[in-house]
Amino acid sequence: MKRIEIEVLGGEAALKAFAKTWRQARTGRHVVPRIAFGSWSELFSTVTEKRLALVRHVAVHGELNTRQLALALGRDYKNVHSDVRALVETGLLEKDAQGRLITPFDEIVIRAGLRTAA
Repeated sequence: MKRIEIEVLGGEAALKAFAKTWRQARTGRHVVPRIAFGSWSELFSTVTEKRLALVRHVAVHGELNTRQLALALGRDYKNVHSDVRALVETGLLEKDAQGRLITPFDEIVIRAGLRTAA
């Protein structure tokens, strides 16, 4: 099962996590892909409930283009297009050679410590 971890990390914690991941990759060990946000608000403005619904739909229903996804979810094409663009930039969705959307992960783990993510 391929998974990605999303975390809320402050500056120093983010640098430590990056260094640890870099060392793992250099030694050839498996590295779980990570996305780090600097604050809760940054996380929740990027990974919204509607955007997660798009990712889930693509994961369950297979490869769709943006128009098919908007129709399937009963949402405005322009809004879905914006959400898809943000999700592709973030790495939670990818496009294949034909422009169809795919989910590169089977699991998304979101972690935000109460004390370290202030």
